Amino acid sequence: MDFQELRDLMVTTQLIPRGIKDERLLRVMRKVPRHLFVDEYVQDKAYDDMALPIGDGQTISQPYMVAVMTELLELTGDEKVLEIGTGSGYQTAILAELSKEVFTIERFANLSDRAKEKLTALDYDNIRFMVGDGTKGWPEEAPFHRILVTAGAPDIPETLAAQLTEGGIIVIPVGDFLSQRLVKGRKHKEKLSEEYHTPCVFVPLVGEYGWKDTRR
Repeated sequence: MDFQELRDLMVTTQLIPRGIKDERLLRVMRKVPRHLFVDEYVQDKAYDDMALPIGDGQTISQPYMVAVMTELLELTGDEKVLEIGTGSGYQTAILAELSKEVFTIERFANLSDRAKEKLTALDYDNIRFMVGDGTKGWPEEAPFHRILVTAGAPDIPETLAAQLTEGGIIVIPVGDFLSQRLVKGRKHKEKLSEEYHTPCVFVPLVGEYGWKDTRR
Protein backbone atom coordinates (compact mmCIF):
# COMPACT_ATOMS: atom_id res chain seq x y z
CA MET A 1 0.00 0.00 0.00
CA ASP A 2 1.13 3.55 -0.69
CA PHE A 3 0.84 4.94 2.84
CA GLN A 4 2.11 8.38 1.84
CA GLU A 5 -0.70 8.66 -0.68
CA LEU A 6 -3.19 7.57 1.99
CA ARG A 7 -1.86 10.21 4.39
CA ASP A 8 -2.22 12.91 1.75
CA LEU A 9 -5.77 11.72 1.06
CA MET A 10 -6.54 11.74 4.79
CA VAL A 11 -5.49 15.38 5.04
CA THR A 12 -7.32 16.55 1.91
CA THR A 13 -10.58 14.66 2.52
CA GLN A 14 -10.88 14.47 6.33
CA LEU A 15 -9.00 17.38 7.86
CA ILE A 16 -9.06 20.40 5.55
CA PRO A 17 -12.79 20.13 4.70
CA ARG A 18 -13.58 20.05 8.45
CA GLY A 19 -11.74 23.29 9.08
CA ILE A 20 -8.22 22.28 10.17
CA LYS A 21 -6.10 25.24 9.05
CA ASP A 22 -2.76 25.08 10.90
CA GLU A 23 -0.23 24.51 8.12
CA ARG A 24 2.42 23.12 10.48
CA LEU A 25 -0.09 20.60 11.79
CA LEU A 26 -1.23 19.59 8.31
CA ARG A 27 2.38 18.99 7.26
CA VAL A 28 2.95 16.80 10.31
CA MET A 29 -0.26 14.83 9.71
CA ARG A 30 1.06 14.14 6.20
CA LYS A 31 4.39 13.03 7.65
CA VAL A 32 3.80 10.82 10.72
CA PRO A 33 3.25 7.13 9.76
CA ARG A 34 0.01 6.40 11.63
CA HIS A 35 -0.05 2.81 10.31
CA LEU A 36 3.03 1.97 12.40
CA PHE A 37 1.08 2.73 15.59
CA VAL A 38 -1.60 0.09 15.03
CA ASP A 39 -1.48 -3.69 14.73
CA GLU A 40 -0.67 -5.10 11.31
CA TYR A 41 -4.14 -6.58 10.85
CA VAL A 42 -5.72 -3.09 10.83
CA GLN A 43 -2.97 -1.17 9.04
CA ASP A 44 -5.10 -1.00 5.91
CA LYS A 45 -7.58 1.09 7.95
CA ALA A 46 -4.96 3.31 9.61
CA TYR A 47 -5.88 6.39 7.56
CA ASP A 48 -9.64 5.86 7.56
CA ASP A 49 -11.96 8.26 9.37
CA MET A 50 -12.29 6.13 12.50
CA ALA A 51 -10.80 5.17 15.84
CA LEU A 52 -9.06 1.79 16.02
CA PRO A 53 -8.39 -0.65 18.89
CA ILE A 54 -4.87 -0.83 20.35
CA GLY A 55 -5.45 -3.29 23.22
CA ASP A 56 -6.40 -3.06 26.91
CA GLY A 57 -9.73 -1.53 25.92
CA GLN A 58 -7.96 1.56 24.55
CA THR A 59 -8.11 3.14 21.11
CA ILE A 60 -6.16 5.32 18.72
CA SER A 61 -8.38 8.31 17.98
CA GLN A 62 -9.65 9.07 14.50
CA PRO A 63 -7.26 11.35 12.56
CA TYR A 64 -9.63 14.32 12.68
CA MET A 65 -9.93 14.15 16.47
CA VAL A 66 -6.13 14.06 16.79
CA ALA A 67 -5.90 17.09 14.51
CA VAL A 68 -8.62 19.18 16.16
CA MET A 69 -7.29 18.54 19.69
CA THR A 70 -3.77 19.41 18.58
CA GLU A 71 -4.87 22.57 16.78
CA LEU A 72 -6.69 23.76 19.91
CA LEU A 73 -3.37 23.66 21.78
CA GLU A 74 -2.01 26.49 19.59
CA LEU A 75 1.50 25.02 19.48
CA THR A 76 4.32 27.18 18.13
CA GLY A 77 7.29 24.85 18.71
CA ASP A 78 8.64 26.19 22.01
CA GLU A 79 6.24 24.52 24.43
CA LYS A 80 6.71 21.98 27.18
CA VAL A 81 3.69 19.67 26.81
CA LEU A 82 2.12 17.15 29.17
CA GLU A 83 0.09 14.38 27.53
CA ILE A 84 -2.25 12.26 29.63
CA GLY A 85 -2.81 8.92 27.91
CA THR A 86 0.13 7.83 25.73
CA GLY A 87 -1.91 5.04 24.15
CA SER A 88 -0.43 3.99 20.83
CA GLY A 89 2.04 6.89 20.81
CA TYR A 90 0.63 8.43 17.62
CA GLN A 91 -0.69 11.58 19.27
CA THR A 92 2.60 11.75 21.19
CA ALA A 93 4.50 11.81 17.90
CA ILE A 94 2.33 14.63 16.59
CA LEU A 95 3.00 16.65 19.74
CA ALA A 96 6.73 15.91 19.58
CA GLU A 97 6.87 17.24 16.03
CA LEU A 98 5.15 20.49 16.98
CA SER A 99 6.56 21.32 20.42
CA LYS A 100 9.90 21.47 22.22
CA GLU A 101 9.38 18.65 24.73
CA VAL A 102 6.65 16.12 25.57
CA PHE A 103 6.05 14.40 28.90
CA THR A 104 3.57 11.56 28.43
CA ILE A 105 1.80 9.41 31.05
CA GLU A 106 0.09 6.04 30.46
CA ARG A 107 -1.53 3.84 33.10
CA PHE A 108 -0.95 0.59 31.17
CA ALA A 109 2.75 -0.36 31.26
CA ASN A 110 2.57 -2.54 28.15
CA LEU A 111 1.09 0.30 26.07
CA SER A 112 3.72 2.72 27.35
CA ASP A 113 6.52 0.27 26.54
CA ARG A 114 5.20 -0.36 23.02
CA ALA A 115 4.79 3.34 22.34
CA LYS A 116 8.28 4.09 23.63
CA GLU A 117 9.75 1.39 21.40
CA LYS A 118 8.00 2.74 18.31
CA LEU A 119 8.79 6.38 19.00
CA THR A 120 12.44 5.59 19.72
CA ALA A 121 12.66 3.65 16.45
CA LEU A 122 11.31 6.75 14.69
CA ASP A 123 14.13 8.82 16.25
CA TYR A 124 12.07 11.01 18.57
CA ASP A 125 14.39 12.23 21.32
CA ASN A 126 12.23 14.92 22.95
CA ILE A 127 9.75 12.61 24.72
CA ARG A 128 9.79 11.39 28.33
CA PHE A 129 7.57 8.54 29.49
CA MET A 130 5.87 7.67 32.75
CA VAL A 131 3.59 4.80 33.80
CA GLY A 132 1.08 5.91 36.40
CA ASP A 133 -2.10 7.79 37.25
CA GLY A 134 -2.36 10.57 34.70
CA THR A 135 -4.98 12.45 36.70
CA LYS A 136 -2.19 13.40 39.11
CA GLY A 137 -0.13 14.93 36.32
CA TRP A 138 3.67 15.09 36.61
CA PRO A 139 4.28 17.53 39.47
CA GLU A 140 8.05 17.00 39.51
CA GLU A 141 8.25 18.42 35.97
CA ALA A 142 5.55 21.10 36.25
CA PRO A 143 4.67 23.66 35.14
CA PHE A 144 3.67 22.91 31.55
CA HIS A 145 2.72 25.31 28.77
CA ARG A 146 0.18 22.86 27.39
CA ILE A 147 -1.69 19.80 28.66
CA LEU A 148 -3.56 17.37 26.41
CA VAL A 149 -5.81 14.69 27.88
CA THR A 150 -6.81 11.84 25.56
CA ALA A 151 -9.51 10.30 27.75
CA GLY A 152 -12.93 11.51 28.86
CA ALA A 153 -13.20 13.09 32.31
CA PRO A 154 -16.19 14.13 34.46
CA ASP A 155 -14.55 17.56 34.76
CA ILE A 156 -11.12 19.18 34.47
CA PRO A 157 -8.94 17.77 37.27
CA GLU A 158 -7.71 20.59 39.51
CA THR A 159 -4.39 18.75 39.78
CA LEU A 160 -3.80 19.29 36.07
CA ALA A 161 -4.99 22.89 36.02
CA ALA A 162 -2.54 23.62 38.85
CA GLN A 163 0.34 22.35 36.69
CA LEU A 164 -0.33 24.82 33.85
CA THR A 165 1.76 27.97 33.41
CA GLU A 166 0.07 31.36 33.37
CA GLY A 167 -1.48 31.62 29.91
CA GLY A 168 -1.19 27.87 29.44
CA ILE A 169 -3.81 25.76 27.66
CA ILE A 170 -5.41 22.43 28.55
CA VAL A 171 -7.54 20.46 26.06
CA ILE A 172 -9.66 17.67 27.50
CA PRO A 173 -12.88 15.76 26.70
CA VAL A 174 -15.42 16.42 29.48
CA GLY A 175 -18.74 14.66 29.98
CA ASP A 176 -20.06 11.26 30.98
CA PHE A 177 -19.13 7.71 29.92
CA LEU A 178 -21.18 7.81 26.72
CA SER A 179 -20.30 11.21 25.29
CA GLN A 180 -18.15 14.24 25.93
CA ARG A 181 -17.34 17.63 24.48
CA LEU A 182 -13.84 18.95 23.92
CA VAL A 183 -13.06 21.70 26.41
CA LYS A 184 -10.23 24.17 25.92
CA GLY A 185 -9.16 25.86 29.14
CA ARG A 186 -6.78 28.81 29.25
CA LYS A 187 -5.21 29.75 32.58
CA HIS A 188 -5.32 33.36 33.72
CA LYS A 189 -4.60 34.45 37.29
CA GLU A 190 -5.00 30.91 38.64
CA LYS A 191 -8.38 30.43 36.96
CA LEU A 192 -9.40 28.67 33.74
CA SER A 193 -11.55 30.32 31.11
CA GLU A 194 -13.31 27.53 29.21
CA GLU A 195 -14.34 27.16 25.57
CA TYR A 196 -16.53 24.28 24.40
CA HIS A 197 -15.84 22.61 21.08
CA THR A 198 -16.74 19.47 19.13
CA PRO A 199 -18.70 16.56 20.65
CA CYS A 200 -16.62 13.39 21.02
CA VAL A 201 -16.46 9.94 22.60
CA PHE A 202 -13.31 8.84 24.45
CA VAL A 203 -12.41 6.01 26.78
CA PRO A 204 -12.76 7.10 30.44
CA LEU A 205 -10.01 8.93 32.30
CA VAL A 206 -9.50 6.59 35.25
CA GLY A 207 -7.62 7.72 38.35
CA GLU A 208 -7.75 9.45 41.68
CA TYR A 209 -8.97 12.71 40.14
CA GLY A 210 -11.02 11.20 37.29
CA TRP A 211 -13.40 8.24 37.10
CA LYS A 212 -12.75 5.69 39.83
CA ASP A 213 -13.33 2.74 37.51
CA THR A 214 -14.58 1.98 33.99
CA ARG A 215 -18.05 0.70 34.86
CA ARG A 216 -20.82 2.48 32.98
